[in-house]
Amino acid sequence: MMSGLTAPQANSPLAAWLTYLEHLHTSAIDLGLDRVQAVAQQAELTKPAPCVITVAGTNGKGSTCAMMEAILLKAGYRVGVYSSPHLVRYNERVRINGIELPDSAHSEAFAAIEQQRGETSLSLFEFGTLAALYLFKSRQVDVVLLEVGLGGRLDATNVVDHDVSVITSLAVDHVDWLGDDINVIGYEKAGIFRSGKPAVCGQPNPPATVPAHADDIDAKLYQVGYQFEYSVEEDHWRWQSGAFTLEQLPLPSLPLPNAATALMALAVAELDISDENVIEGLADASLPGRMQKVSDQPLVIMDVAHNPHSAQYFAKQLESMKQKHGKHKIHAVVAMLHDKDIAATIAEMTQVVDCWYPASLTGPRAASAEEILAHLPAATETHLTPEAAYDKALTQAQADDMVIVFGSFYTVGQITSHIEAKNQE
Repeated sequence: MMSGLTAPQANSPLAAWLTYLEHLHTSAIDLGLDRVQAVAQQAELTKPAPCVITVAGTNGKGSTCAMMEAILLKAGYRVGVYSSPHLVRYNERVRINGIELPDSAHSEAFAAIEQQRGETSLSLFEFGTLAALYLFKSRQVDVVLLEVGLGGRLDATNVVDHDVSVITSLAVDHVDWLGDDINVIGYEKAGIFRSGKPAVCGQPNPPATVPAHADDIDAKLYQVGYQFEYSVEEDHWRWQSGAFTLEQLPLPSLPLPNAATALMALAVAELDISDENVIEGLADASLPGRMQKVSDQPLVIMDVAHNPHSAQYFAKQLESMKQKHGKHKIHAVVAMLHDKDIAATIAEMTQVVDCWYPASLTGPRAASAEEILAHLPAATETHLTPEAAYDKALTQAQADDMVIVFGSFYTVGQITSHIEAKNQE
């Protein structure tokens, strides 16, 4: 911990708090629950709402939470969502009733946690997680949806006494922290399961460590393909669990496997939700940076796909869009972090992308445009920033082409800010 830091006040600017928290702890990621659990118990934050659903997974956490949120809001519940990372503003990490909170609310929450922690050192993510729990409890929400930051078992969100556990998908990612053994990854994600409580798994045929851990602690596992299933029928879909079936559901703008998982989680949470709430919520649900359309001519789509699993899904969606809209070429702006599987992620996209615009990110985890270029199918120009790559792609794309932005939350966040700035000119 750094000495000589003076904590901001409850009425200090949010930027001052974020700067303080970035320097408070020795590392940005510090897996382990002892410190954060002690503060959570001291502050009485381990059960921030009557119903808490915690969501882990390699991909799909944000969209699963967004669809549950939309359905619950239609059902009249007061809903809090905690997610990470953010695209542009820290405020994106906490929503209550679908709305981001003002800076002042976050400063208030940070001050409350600062007072509670005493001499306990907390990472930025741990501090932010506790602050979110404080906001949900103080604003008296009915349901909290918690998105796990990294892994599950040792993630700060796992200090909460939640009612339903969810694993959306399982693939190799975050190798530096979780390794590349899918069985180990499965065990880490399943670490959020609770004895005697429902645990939903949306990953088909998960590694054996997932059902084994559910058995070991007597969690009630609901596995896709067994306890629930779904199928697409032209322009709608159906969902089934046991004798209960939902027919003629609208196709959401977010991934269907995550929609099916969200419905199972809500079903086992035993909340009062009607079929109409489900239908209206699915039709409404959206999430920035997930198949997000930002322009029509040319058609511009942004997605935070940053690993082979998410890139494979993104490529399939683009292929169907290309055929549906009669688009000629796809121009891809890509910037990634070097600790991701760049080669395999690019390989998933090469079948649909015609022109590449690799760019460099900044920061200790950033990959350079040259690192990405090494994995592209043909030599192309590199760009110092995602913004420069995006502007170049727009000049090259014809009206009936498509421009896509992908590779990282940072990439989509920077382009989002860039577009907002240009729109204000």
